[in-house]
Amino acid sequence: MPNAYENIPPQVEGEKTDTIHIVDCPTLEQAHHLFLLAKDRLKDISMWHQFSGFGSARFAITDAQGKELYKMAEKGDLFYINLPAPGPLAGDGKEWVRIEAMDLLENANAESEYLTMTVRPIANPRHHNDASIAHFYGHQSTSTFIVERYKNNVSVAVHGRNETPNISTNLYDTVRNTIIALAAREGLSFPQWKSLTKGILEYK
Repeated sequence: MPNAYENIPPQVEGEKTDTIHIVDCPTLEQAHHLFLLAKDRLKDISMWHQFSGFGSARFAITDAQGKELYKMAEKGDLFYINLPAPGPLAGDGKEWVRIEAMDLLENANAESEYLTMTVRPIANPRHHNDASIAHFYGHQSTSTFIVERYKNNVSVAVHGRNETPNISTNLYDTVRNTIIALAAREGLSFPQWKSLTKGILEYK
């Protein structure tokens, strides 16, 4: 049987992080309906700040040129993260990523069903002549978001892999990225992902 966690890239270097929130449902039918809701919320990236609540970063899907769109996420889409902190010069103040993989297994009668989405830092699509990665993590780093129903339990998780500071950029961003990455290593990114995983399942 396919396993959602097979879609998480292997850990090779740097740090790894795992954040998860689980809700137990009284019936399989209720769990399936919650899974469908959470799946759509995960794909509704422009609404993540509302699911996360006060103090959240802002998120927005864009086209290949960096123009904002309102749509449900698909493989190949770009999106930016506007942290409540000074952003990188390379990203015009924003962190940029691409959705490089999505995998959906939807079956109300199966023991498990899931949606996985893996994103990777990229260059700012609005700067066509600058290939510098516009993110505090380097290009080798990934985040995999998973919504899964297993029997009557529904979970939302974020799994960071190969998290290393992005130092292949200008001096300001190198210093800034190192500080932000070290802060994330010490757990300062945990509240954002914890509030998002919880909000996707419990937002009213």
